[in-house]
Amino acid sequence: MAIDAIGLAGSSDTSVPRNAGVNQQDFLEILLTQLRFQDPLKPVDNQQFVAQLAQFSALEINRQQGEKIDNLLQINATGQAMGLIGKQVELASGAVGEVTAASFQDGQGRITVRTSAGVVDPNVRLVDIVLVREGT
Repeated sequence: MAIDAIGLAGSSDTSVPRNAGVNQQDFLEILLTQLRFQDPLKPVDNQQFVAQLAQFSALEINRQQGEKIDNLLQINATGQAMGLIGKQVELASGAVGEVTAASFQDGQGRITVRTSAGVVDPNVRLVDIVLVREGT
């Protein structure tokens, strides 16, 4: 999951496809298939077998760490959005206004900006902010 934050360039392109991961069930199926079709006269070396198990464990730990980092980024974006309430912001579109509310949709922080002309935009992403000033 991509997390927007102030000052980061937004990108919908991710380097790893969502279905590129191998979960525990996939690994067990691969392992059982490997054991089922191995040559009885040349079984898999114990060291190779243990190395494969260790590699899978490392991949699972890496996946869990990635999820935790995503959660931390989401908490950070939440804090940023909440901290902007009452501040003046300038958006990439050139509009300037006061942040009046923060909301969260699909795990992404959004802010509501009321411009000096009275226009209210309730769906501003954090990456659209180019400048933050203290409120008036």
